[in-house]
Amino acid sequence: MKKTLLACMMIMLMLASACGKVETTSSSNTSSEPKPEAKESTSPASTSEYCSQGRVKLDSETEKFIYGTWKVKKHLGFANSYNDASEYPTGQKFIGDDLIIEKDLFSSKGLKNYSDYQYELKNPLYEITSTCDNADAFYRLYKIDMPDLNANDVVKAIDISDPSTKLSIPVSVSFFVVNNDRLILLSEGTIFELEKTDD
Repeated sequence: MKKTLLACMMIMLMLASACGKVETTSSSNTSSEPKPEAKESTSPASTSEYCSQGRVKLDSETEKFIYGTWKVKKHLGFANSYNDASEYPTGQKFIGDDLIIEKDLFSSKGLKNYSDYQYELKNPLYEITSTCDNADAFYRLYKIDMPDLNANDVVKAIDISDPSTKLSIPVSVSFFVVNNDRLILLSEGTIFELEKTDD
């Protein structure tokens, strides 16, 4: 039964890919990026009140900023929707660990205290899944009150996936780029600031 279901899902993905639009809703996609809430039925008067959504490749400025080795610098807090008890209240198990985000390699093997996060992907696909033009729009979409986020900060949600399957990395992490000068890690509802170590 599992093989039949998997075969059907692969056929659906291939058909969707051939049409140029891929949306994976498979239960095997274990990305924990917070799911945006449904938009209200009325159209916004100004798009700056909301976040633009849709998968797009990284722009050159974001690419230049995000590629490198990153160390978990400090714990910022928790997402409003869920607190990870293993990290409460200080997130100490991530502090000092690192991640590699390069054009040809993504590695979370530096998150040493979590065996489930030991993941490496060659030639990953990096995409911006939403861009929020201000802090209010970001909060409306993600329901995350990110500390140190200023009113006019632009926040881009970054998805990392396998280019052959289009499935997100199977670790419970999400990345947010703020103004192309801050990288935020959200893991299991816990928010961390990252610092580039290879400048």
